[in-house]
Amino acid sequence: MKQIVLVFIGGGLGSVLRYWISKILNPYYSNFYLGTFLVNIIGCLLIGLLLGITIKNDLLSQNQTLLLATGFCGGFTTFSTFALEGHSLLKESTLLHFSVYTIGSIVIGILAVSLGLWISKLL
Repeated sequence: MKQIVLVFIGGGLGSVLRYWISKILNPYYSNFYLGTFLVNIIGCLLIGLLLGITIKNDLLSQNQTLLLATGFCGGFTTFSTFALEGHSLLKESTLLHFSVYTIGSIVIGILAVSLGLWISKLL
């Protein structure tokens, strides 16, 4: 039960922060969801750092990893919103905007996880 509560708390905090960032940044860019894009990239970098540090140094306990990686990062990042916004761009914008958002999110997200893991090796 404790593990469920930790994921719940982390997920709630991550979701609120994601909502706040997207609410602030998304309205300023009509053809690109910058808030969601940044949240997903930052979340990828953060999960790479957290898990890399945990693997290397055994720094975080299982409960801390559940709170931060599963809970916070899981709540902070969002695949469903990414998919919905991609659909909106495809329907209402140009193929170029859709392609940059979609391919950029995936490629830069994977690079951010890799960067986080790489940085964790240096710490």
